[in-house]
Amino acid sequence: MNVFTTALKSLALTLLLATSAFAADRVNINTADAAAIDQALLNVGPAKAEAIVAYRKAHGSFKSAEQLALVKGIGLKTVEKNRDRITLGSVAPARKPAGKAVAKR
Repeated sequence: MNVFTTALKSLALTLLLATSAFAADRVNINTADAAAIDQALLNVGPAKAEAIVAYRKAHGSFKSAEQLALVKGIGLKTVEKNRDRITLGSVAPARKPAGKAVAKR
């Protein structure tokens, strides 16, 4: 192999690893578990990550990153610090509470 080919392969590998590292720093707050949220977001530890998941289960999917500030312990500064790390994916509509079906006559 010549020097040019070796340098080109090295550059390609570096770009591939950099892209993978960036992708790993992003988290879909509508589908991720608490461990993934804890790992990806700055200033969000295990307790706040669990609170995010609990809020999502109780209230449905987040429609914007700013809605994270509705979770106890998460402020707008934390949201802004993590804006580039937060993804929403496809937002599912909030679930309606299960109740008895009423038959129409």
